[in-house]
Amino acid sequence: MHVPDGFLDVPTSVATAVAAAAGVAAALRGARRELDERTTPIAGLVAVFVFAGQMITFPVGAGTSGHLLGGTLAAVLAGPWLATLALAVVLIVQAFLFADGGITALGTNVVLMGLVAVWAGWITFRAARSILRRSSRAVTVAAAVGAFVSVPATAAAFIALFAVGGQAQIPIGTVLTAMLSWHAVIGVGEALITALVVGSVVAVRPDLVAGARGVLAGPTLELREGVSAGEGATT
Repeated sequence: MHVPDGFLDVPTSVATAVAAAAGVAAALRGARRELDERTTPIAGLVAVFVFAGQMITFPVGAGTSGHLLGGTLAAVLAGPWLATLALAVVLIVQAFLFADGGITALGTNVVLMGLVAVWAGWITFRAARSILRRSSRAVTVAAAVGAFVSVPATAAAFIALFAVGGQAQIPIGTVLTAMLSWHAVIGVGEALITALVVGSVVAVRPDLVAGARGVLAGPTLELREGVSAGEGATT
C-alpha cells in the first residue's frame, strides 16, 4: 500500500499532503481526550507492532506493495485519534529511514493508512459493535469486521487518487483489479490478526482497550478493579 515517489502527479501529491497535515493536526487536538495513564503505553506498543507488521511487504502489481495496515487494531486499542498519530509516526520513520514509501508521497500514504484505514475501520467497528451484544466477544468480532473493511476501503481510496493523478502508464482497470483482489485477501489476514490481538487484550485487561470502554464498563471492569484493590490491600 506504500505509494512511491512519482506515482501520482504534483497537484494530487500536494493535495494529499495538505489533507494529511490537516488530519494530523486534528488528531493532535483529539488525542488530548484519549491520553491517560492507560492509553499512553498502549499507543507506543501499537506503533511498534504496526511498524513491524508493515515492514513485511509484497508486490501486488502496478508498482505498489501490499501489507497489513494495522489502522483498525490501533484505533480499537488506543482510540482513533491516537491511532492516526501512531500511523503517521510509523510512516514518517519508514519513509525517511527505510525508504518504504516516497518522501514526496508521504502525505498520500498518511491519508491512505493514517486517515482512511484508521477511520474506515473505526466507523465500521463502532457500527458492528452497536448491533452486537455487549460482551468481550462482540468487541473482538466488531474489531475483525472493521479491520477487514478498512483494507479494501484504503485500496479504493488509492484507486480514486490514481484515477485523478496517476502518472504510471497503467490502465485504471488493471490497477483496480490488482489492488482490490489482493487487498481483499489481505483484509482477511488483517481481520484475523486484529481479532487475535484485541481478543487477547480484552480477555485479560479490557480496561486497556479503548473500543471496549462503555461496552464492558460494568460488572467485568468493576470486578477486575475490585480484585486489584483487594490484592493491593493484602500486600
